[in-house]
Amino acid sequence: MEWTDILWQWSRAIFGMAALIGITYLFSLKKQHIDWHLVWKGLVLQLVLAFLMLKVPFISEFFNWVVKVFVWMIDSTVDAARFMFGDLANAAVGEKFRDTGIQITFGFAFFVLPTILFFAAFSQVLYYYGVLQRVVELFARFMRRFMRMTGAESLAVAANVFIGQTEAPLVVKPYLEKMSRSEIMLLMTGGMATIAGGVFGAYMSMLGGTDPEQLRLFGKHLLTASIISAPAAVVAAKIILPETEKDVLREQDARIPRDIAGSNFLDALTRGTTDGLRLAVNVGAMIITFMALVYLSNRILHFIGEVTPINDWIAQATNGTFKDLSLQSIFGLLFAPIAWLIGVNGADLLYAGQMLGEKMVLNEFFAYYSLSELKHQGILDPHTIIIMTYALCGFANFGSIGIQIGGIGAIAPGQRQNLARLGFLAMIGGTLACLYTATIAGMLHLM
Repeated sequence: MEWTDILWQWSRAIFGMAALIGITYLFSLKKQHIDWHLVWKGLVLQLVLAFLMLKVPFISEFFNWVVKVFVWMIDSTVDAARFMFGDLANAAVGEKFRDTGIQITFGFAFFVLPTILFFAAFSQVLYYYGVLQRVVELFARFMRRFMRMTGAESLAVAANVFIGQTEAPLVVKPYLEKMSRSEIMLLMTGGMATIAGGVFGAYMSMLGGTDPEQLRLFGKHLLTASIISAPAAVVAAKIILPETEKDVLREQDARIPRDIAGSNFLDALTRGTTDGLRLAVNVGAMIITFMALVYLSNRILHFIGEVTPINDWIAQATNGTFKDLSLQSIFGLLFAPIAWLIGVNGADLLYAGQMLGEKMVLNEFFAYYSLSELKHQGILDPHTIIIMTYALCGFANFGSIGIQIGGIGAIAPGQRQNLARLGFLAMIGGTLACLYTATIAGMLHLM
């Protein structure tokens, strides 16, 4: 790529980031109280962390080693799945489903879901030995001091990075009832902007298949995305709802309760497997339900487009990218401008818009599903694939609003009203945080 092209892409990315910050500002409930110093520090921290993880050789090599361990875990899980399911666990079975345009190239239930089981079990073992607690507390301490956050919210953000939105509230359970609205907003936004360790391996498998090099590549990008989305979540949450109820400077570091994760190694492994089974079944059930909804919706929309001129109009407006009226074509057209802001190039804008819409309205699993198939078919530019890997790396969708209200509300009933009022804004904040992350990743990918 010529230096003039790189300069144009960087200029566009800077404009896109400014536009995304402007969109976040429009959603702010207390515009006059926004701490812009914190915002700039958060954006700089994102850029620095991404540069260190992706471009500084010795740091990048460390994370390559971490991802290599994840690849070993996935390979071991696939071997175990093949032992249990035989050829059903191979990565090359399936057919094209005409109503979604998705080419299924792997057996999802037997190839991808087993990784959730093992990653959940392994995470529980790490928790039993105190490894996760130490990593989370170290990251939280750094975030609190650098970005002037309260102890509870910094711990919540750090926990979201490593264990996800359903488990992170348990880490800050002793503090939940006393958290301010701004802290609750950040807790929810952090959960929306990051992914859980249990699904990390699933996304690696979806994007990398059985190619070790591809698994390492996407594992590193997914790990980077989850980490740098933490300061992005802080930026989005603190613009939308700044802290006005607490003196942040007087706050002390919060501690993770030393709850027992099991009586011994085998007990922890068993508990983790049971939790992973619930998650895998839940994910599988959601995929079936949402795909069935997409198929049904597309049949209805296709019929509407057939008895009206809409199908022809869609085909002309998208230059044949979409053939008729469907959820994919609607998402593509609606979210294409956002895709342009984060650095996606013209030929891929409609596909990128489609995936952004799928992530928000359906869920990130469905969106990654589309990304993996478009990638395997060779339709998308490699630069687009990298950007979308980051943009989709979060739980920000309508379903997560209910999950958070129900999950957090169950352990902190006094916060249920705040949770209900802030749920939609947290989803918007989590979405924007992922878009910040994607924009920065796109800039660095050009270097």
